Amino acid sequence: MTVLAFAAGLTAARAEPAHGIAMHGEPALPATFTHLPYANPDAPKGGRLALGFTGTFDSLNPFIVKGNAPRGLTDALYGNNVWDTLLMRSADEPFTLYGLVAETVDVPDDRSYVEFHLRPNARFSDGKPLTVEDVIFTVDLLKTKGRPIYRNRFGKVASIERVGETGIRFVFGDGADRELPLLIGLTPILPAHATDPATFDQSTQTPLVGSGPYVIESVTPGARVLLKRNPDYWAKDLPIKRGLDNFDEISIEYFRDGNAWFEAFKTGAFDVVMETDPQRWATGYAFPAAASGKIVMEEVPNGTPKGMSAFVMNTRKPLFQDPRVREAMTYLFDFEWINRNLYNGAYARTGSYFQGSALSALGLPASDAETALLAPFPDAVIPPVLDGTYAPPKTDGSGRDRAMLKKALGLFGEAGWTLKDGVLTDAAGAPFRFEFMAKSREEERLALAWQPSLKLVGIDMVIRTVDSSQYYDRQKTYDFDMIQMLWTASLSPGNEQNNRWSSAAATTEGTFNYAGVADPAADAMIDAMLAARERPDFEAAVRALDRVLMSGRYVVPLFHLPKDHVARWARIARPETVPLTGLQPVTWWAAVP
Repeated sequence: MTVLAFAAGLTAARAEPAHGIAMHGEPALPATFTHLPYANPDAPKGGRLALGFTGTFDSLNPFIVKGNAPRGLTDALYGNNVWDTLLMRSADEPFTLYGLVAETVDVPDDRSYVEFHLRPNARFSDGKPLTVEDVIFTVDLLKTKGRPIYRNRFGKVASIERVGETGIRFVFGDGADRELPLLIGLTPILPAHATDPATFDQSTQTPLVGSGPYVIESVTPGARVLLKRNPDYWAKDLPIKRGLDNFDEISIEYFRDGNAWFEAFKTGAFDVVMETDPQRWATGYAFPAAASGKIVMEEVPNGTPKGMSAFVMNTRKPLFQDPRVREAMTYLFDFEWINRNLYNGAYARTGSYFQGSALSALGLPASDAETALLAPFPDAVIPPVLDGTYAPPKTDGSGRDRAMLKKALGLFGEAGWTLKDGVLTDAAGAPFRFEFMAKSREEERLALAWQPSLKLVGIDMVIRTVDSSQYYDRQKTYDFDMIQMLWTASLSPGNEQNNRWSSAAATTEGTFNYAGVADPAADAMIDAMLAARERPDFEAAVRALDRVLMSGRYVVPLFHLPKDHVARWARIARPETVPLTGLQPVTWWAAVP
């Protein structure tokens, strides 16, 4: 259990205070920066941004397990509108934070602690000062009653020390790593004077007091939330906030299903769609507002890794324990045919777990640094992945590429499977049969498109679509043969990689290691990644991990969109500059008619 100690003195040599902190290296912006490089400092204030989502919500508290809170209150894409954090992330750097509630941040070279000094003028929306006591209160509350992500984060804190009037130091214990100071910096601050710890973990429709640029003005339970910009927002003139938070109001509305949601967008009920359906992008915008230019359609670059979208083979099951079997399955997925017939050719093939970034090993020979990391594990990476010649299989697009089928059958044969009378069987005569568990019509549709290719080599794939409750219960206990999964990625992967690929996660229920990866080489690459102090060493460790995962053939790689597809009503304007990680609605404004 975390020990909280509050002392006036310092227990270790003080580091130099800084205006920001980077995961690797130094922040790109100097202490004298005037605004974020992707923000328009002269953006006009006023108007309304309307956001639309599907589903519903039953709570206004996004920090607890109970209930579902609406998007847009505290959101990686749409901004921390209601609660400010100690530090604020720059979307133009892999993982760099600059001071917001905290004016400075201090860390020693070994990152054994992090110290923040708060801005004296920081205020909550009710005008009360935001103090060190509020930070301490927040940590204690989220550690005991917050989501597991907060409990895990603060569980690595050995002690908390007060430093003067505005300072607070977090001293780390066992299990901490170099990412933890940044994660602590992303902590939202709750007001001790306006938060009841006794009821905090209960779902509520009563707005909570925050310190961010917006306050919750009104709520229609389950359907709509209206945020209103606080004219007295304490941080509005800080350089980190210049050109941000431009709308007077943000409307957040929920619709019962996808059809109702998109029809509402067509009528102008809300302003923006971050489109993920390539079929709709290609054919679904042939309506008057889009044709006349009232809706702007953009394909925007995004430097964030595309992640791995894939059919996941559960290697805990005997059927998928042989890597030759898993590799054979990859030859049976005709991406070229499926992309053309199902998605109008909109997708690109995925091959790497960090594709589209400097973290990806796809198409690159291993560097000297990667080779050194992988040297203790000579069999962990197959030669084509090591020398950069590996690529996902490419078919002739016919839906029955004989060359691919021959390669697959060859690998199955090596693994002891024989095609006899149209059925692929093992030495004991048992057929190659498995269940594909789907949770949506789209997943079912894609599996059905793959099914004929499997039948060509005698594989019987049973597709079972289950309700969401059953799906997630079975997913958490790894009670499946194959599922479809997207592991998203960032430019600064960290502790979440243990949860996805470590040997410990493979035997722990509820992790994201759905494939059952239990490879000492993967464990070692994750350790090297977390220990890296400089960006080149970090990138080498992530690429080495990418090579280990590609070599394991744990998945049948699917596809990704090369660019972000965004449709917005022209009444919403944005800066010309697109940051490294893609569009940032927090920088948008209402266009002048």
